[in-house]
Amino acid sequence: MQDQSWLDKNAYPFKQHYLGVPGGQLHYIDEGQGDNVLFVHGTPTWSFLWRNQITALSKNYRCIAVDHLGFGLSEKPPNFSYSLEDHRDNLARLVEHLQLENVTLVVHDFGGPIGLGWAVQQPEKVAKVVVLNSWMWPLTDVKPMMQASKLFGSRFGKFLYVNLNFSPKFLLPQAFYQKEKLTREVQQQYLGPFRKRKDRLGTWYFAKALAGETPYFTSLYNQRHVLDGKPALVLWGTKDKLIPAPFLENWRKTLPQLKVLEMETGHFLQEEAPEKVTKAIQAFLEQPVLQ
Repeated sequence: MQDQSWLDKNAYPFKQHYLGVPGGQLHYIDEGQGDNVLFVHGTPTWSFLWRNQITALSKNYRCIAVDHLGFGLSEKPPNFSYSLEDHRDNLARLVEHLQLENVTLVVHDFGGPIGLGWAVQQPEKVAKVVVLNSWMWPLTDVKPMMQASKLFGSRFGKFLYVNLNFSPKFLLPQAFYQKEKLTREVQQQYLGPFRKRKDRLGTWYFAKALAGETPYFTSLYNQRHVLDGKPALVLWGTKDKLIPAPFLENWRKTLPQLKVLEMETGHFLQEEAPEKVTKAIQAFLEQPVLQ
């Protein structure tokens, strides 16, 4: 059992569950009853990111949130591949373990390509999709992201990520537009899972993946038609420094049926506008699915 002395159980009061998957123990939370809502985080976050939505929505819905291997309260194995494909497969194992059907999938950041990677494989299990500042296409034409990925995916980048805890310590604060929303107490919950150097590989592999996993992104994008007709909502932080603004237009082309709600936040909408995010998801969940 890993040390959780840093964990704020008032902010994160949920019961912890674990599923053994190839590579280690996958942590997840499973709160409430009703239609299934599955939350998938990116980097360098974990299920703590969704705490406000889960607290509110679990009164009427079953809310499941996973921590990818290498993140949050999940195991951080040194020999796991940390590939998007293996993260996706672990998510699929969790869905199968919990026997989830009629799922509203809610994704953010790298949770997009991971969660949607599962969704295009099992679209019959997906009722609705909610996307917050993410993508599901190759990034080869986005020079700043490719250059950053190649830099941070290098030995120098590994040094930054592993030795200096670069992602939660430096990148995460930069991604906030309303800086005051990242209180010291909140940031401690994002630093906590990475207190030891050996536990920081997951964040580095995601940095590498932007440029290094183009075949995965291409395959995912080529299967986008599988989601045609499924109700989709995009919540978009317009002041995001990490995800380029034109990505919103990409979503309009990728999922033509979607509805969009823009918010004046940075990358982490869930922290900067938790009530707006919760209300938007709740209203979307309440809308009947037309057959």
